[in-house]
Formats: sequence, C-alpha cells, structure tokens
Amino acid sequence: MKIDSSLKWHVLLCIALFVSLMPIVFAISTSFKELSEAYGNVLGLIPHNPTMANYLRIFQELPLNQITLNTVIVAFAVTVFKIVTSVMAAYAFVYFNFKGKNLLYIILISTIFIPFTMTMIPNYLIISQIGLRNNIIGVILPQLSDATGIFLIRQAMRSIPLSFIEAARLEQAGIFHIMFGIVLPLAKPAVISTGIMFFINSWNEYVWPVLILKDTANYTLPLALQLFISSEGGTDFCVAMAVSVVTMIIPLGLYLIFQKYIISTFTSSGVKG
Repeated sequence: MKIDSSLKWHVLLCIALFVSLMPIVFAISTSFKELSEAYGNVLGLIPHNPTMANYLRIFQELPLNQITLNTVIVAFAVTVFKIVTSVMAAYAFVYFNFKGKNLLYIILISTIFIPFTMTMIPNYLIISQIGLRNNIIGVILPQLSDATGIFLIRQAMRSIPLSFIEAARLEQAGIFHIMFGIVLPLAKPAVISTGIMFFINSWNEYVWPVLILKDTANYTLPLALQLFISSEGGTDFCVAMAVSVVTMIIPLGLYLIFQKYIISTFTSSGVKG
C-alpha cells in the first residue's frame, strides 16, 4: 500500500512538534511536583499530587518583583535602542547614496559572523573601567545596535516601491516625514517582528548578564535560575523549573501573538538582495 507523501510530511511535522514542545511540557509539569516525585517519576507528565509550593518558594526566597522589573527594563531598553538604530541605518543604506555605501554595508553585515566570545572580554573590560559592573546599564550599553536588525529591516524597505519615495520628494517632504509617514508604516511587520526577536533574545540572555551582575537584587530572570542549581549536587529541579516557567511566560506569549509578523519577515527577507 502506497503512503501519501503529504501524510509522511504530516507525520514528520508532528514528531518535530512533539520534540519541540516536550521540554516546555516537562518544565511545566515538574514545576508542580514535589522533589521526591520529580526524581522518582521523571518522565511522568501529570503530577500525582500537584503543588504550588515551588512557586511560593521563589516568591519568598527571591526579590522576584525586582528581578522581573530588571529583566523588563533590560529587554525593553535593548529592544528600543536596537530598533531605532536598525531603522535609521537601514533607511540610510536604502535611500541615501554616498561613497562606499555597499562596502560599509558588507563590513557591517559581516559582524553577524563574529562570535560573542571575541567581543566579550573587550566589552567586559570597558564596562569595568567605566564603573558599570553590577549595574543593569552595563548589560544594556554594549547592545545598542544589531547588524541582523539592519539586514532584516533593510530588506523590508527595499520592497517598498521607489515611486512612493520619489513622489514624496517631489512634494518636498522632509526625511523624517518620509521615514515615519511612508516607509515605517509599510515596513511595520518587519519592524514589529524584529523588535519581538530582539526582546526575546534579550529577555533570555544569560552569559553577558552573569558576567556583569553580581548582586541578587540586580539579577535578571535567567540568572535567578542558577540560584537553585548547584554544580556540586543538591539541585532543586522543581523550583528551578518553576523559575523557568515564570521566565518563559512573557516571551512565549509575545511570540504567539506576533508569530505571523516574524514568519513573514524571515520568509520575505530574501526577496531582494
């Protein structure tokens, strides 16, 4: 009996979906378990005796409100700065003509391929020298621009018919009127999806904040997770999973709300090179 090719793809997609969702379901399930059950029934997805004790514990032992506020401030500030710099740079690369524009763009985009480990130590030394260690501003400062955002928004702007811009220039519209009145409304899906991507990446960032922030009161949510994980054993998985669930609620919600913009941006980013 022949198996329909579309059925094969559906089966593969269902397997991929299961593999993708399993860690999230596991984290949520474990966050409602007691520690003994978490060790004794690792693969059981339905807790025998569900409990809210793990969530109550993180609220009691951590300044969770302050930590959440720190995370929001860092993610929001990084997102705003990256979007502003990405929009302005993309607009310049698309609608301005200046000497060396293409070379500058190639150099800028090539920075996407530079590993974080190469810039980590120089950034750390600079932040330390200007006295911003253990300060959320020190986390934000090295992240004010992003070449990936410039690339994605530039691709969206290149899809806007030049006749719109030329007509506005004939009407003697200024640069900012063209940018905010014509270009940005048409590129809105790309700007929104890129902003959501920046927000989620910043929200989940661990390595750079853990280098800069030392006091618990200055922590972001991903750093709070390490307080319940011990390299010498004794890890309280249930509480750690509760912190993980709290950490992923906002970025997961944002992705579900704006997923159509994110998908359309990445699928259309290669329309014009």
